[in-house]
Amino acid sequence: MFHDEGLGIYLTKYIQENYHIPQNLTILDGGGLGFTLMTYYQEYDKVIVVGTTSKNGKAGEVFAISGDEMMQEGAVKKTATEVEITMMLEICSFHEDMGEVQLISMIPKDIIEVKNSLTDTVLEAMPKLLDLTLLELQKDGIELEPKIGGMSFEEVIEFFANPKNIDPRAI
Repeated sequence: MFHDEGLGIYLTKYIQENYHIPQNLTILDGGGLGFTLMTYYQEYDKVIVVGTTSKNGKAGEVFAISGDEMMQEGAVKKTATEVEITMMLEICSFHEDMGEVQLISMIPKDIIEVKNSLTDTVLEAMPKLLDLTLLELQKDGIELEPKIGGMSFEEVIEFFANPKNIDPRAI
């Protein structure tokens, strides 16, 4: 992964480890799905994508925009998340049956270095990204119930970035 570019993956893993997931919610890592994402855009009423953004601002700032707003921002996209989402939105826009797409994103500090972790700036801002994601789910009537004894963001990143490690909760 390109350092902070993995923030969406880590957030999805954090949610899976720390919350009970209701039957009407599907959480997945879409980073490697490519054209398969089109299926979700067409078959689901709403798709929330969490990732990085190239908006101007300070690293760690979070934003929520609709797929329509993202398409209106223009063709120049700088992060892998933006490129993939925009490409799928453009393809799916030719079909009548497309769900609402929402992008929840954070300005990264480093998406150049290949490293399985997050910069300190982005790691510190992950709770803001979580809060915005949970708020967006609440708007759609989905309340996530916390699990007892979950994992911290640091534990999630270490465990999922380096899967050979032992689950820290098992120690």
